[in-house]
Amino acid sequence: MAELLKNVYTKEYIQNLALKIKENYESFDDENFMHSIFFGMWNQLELKGRMRHIALKLGEFLPFAYEEQLAVLKSISKDFHSFEAMFFQDFVEVFGLNDFENSMCALEVFTIESSSEFAVRQFILKYEEQTMFQMKIWAKSQNEHLRRLASEGCRPKLPWAVALVKFKKNPSKVFEIIELLKNDTSLYVRKSVANNLNDISKDNPVLVQEFVKNNLGVSKELDWICKHGSRTLLKQGNKTILKLFNFGKSEHVDIINFRHDEVVNLDDVLTFSFELRAKEAIGNVRVEYLIEYFKSNKNHNKKVFMVSQNEIKSLSKNFLKKQSFKNMTTRKHYVGKHYISILINGEEKVRSEFLLK
Repeated sequence: MAELLKNVYTKEYIQNLALKIKENYESFDDENFMHSIFFGMWNQLELKGRMRHIALKLGEFLPFAYEEQLAVLKSISKDFHSFEAMFFQDFVEVFGLNDFENSMCALEVFTIESSSEFAVRQFILKYEEQTMFQMKIWAKSQNEHLRRLASEGCRPKLPWAVALVKFKKNPSKVFEIIELLKNDTSLYVRKSVANNLNDISKDNPVLVQEFVKNNLGVSKELDWICKHGSRTLLKQGNKTILKLFNFGKSEHVDIINFRHDEVVNLDDVLTFSFELRAKEAIGNVRVEYLIEYFKSNKNHNKKVFMVSQNEIKSLSKNFLKKQSFKNMTTRKHYVGKHYISILINGEEKVRSEFLLK
């Protein structure tokens, strides 16, 4: 079983943090700091709860002004990396909301080795105009981490973060950032731009359709952003988006020899196969399958999975696929009648039932 992310904060990790602080602040009470971190409720805290607890204890054991606290933390942050170092940004979120200038400078530093995408959102909520102006400055930075922060931080529906409800309703300010970054040279940044567009598409599909219409065909990199940013709309079978990506025609394609297991055991796999056949070249097609999962409330929940999306120059093509029915943290399976469909360019071609035992 994979190690839980929250367990990254070992005693060795916190001890290293304490020693680095002591190198920059001689009076730091490292022993009591260590003891205060692993208090009685520590084991019950999840990852973000542990980040917040570390941030609060840093505020308690650095007994001086916020600007001086940041000076210590900025000097040691280069020694801590990835998601586990986000307690630095959490410190800014907790203690710095009333000091915009110093907090922005700190988030700039902290995002280089980690990411300030969560903390900056609280500043968007409190200082929307100032923060979005700062995001535009970051979007023009030479540093790809700052450019990515400009996009990632203003995503309307960033996972595990507070939603930006105002931007969900009207993402015009987000599009101003996207326009600055849509031709970025860094894949790291372009991925964030695409994810931002995908967020927007869930509440404002027409705006993303318009973006794709205006930007598709400009460059290979921008084409990728358009497609990846439209992935939810493509899965939903949005006809406008499908046509923009030349996935509009499917009447000429038939599904034949569709076979699948009629009974599947829990923790086993569903095996299925089918053939695409046409009287002319099959052409540009998006092939997907849809599983209608039987749920505990006796209803069915639909989920679409990708098979292939490219040009098929032949008159036929065979596919063989397997779908796992092993329980996961993100999906629990329930015994009962399920359904499987094959979709071509968003259109359901065949549908059949099978039993999960």
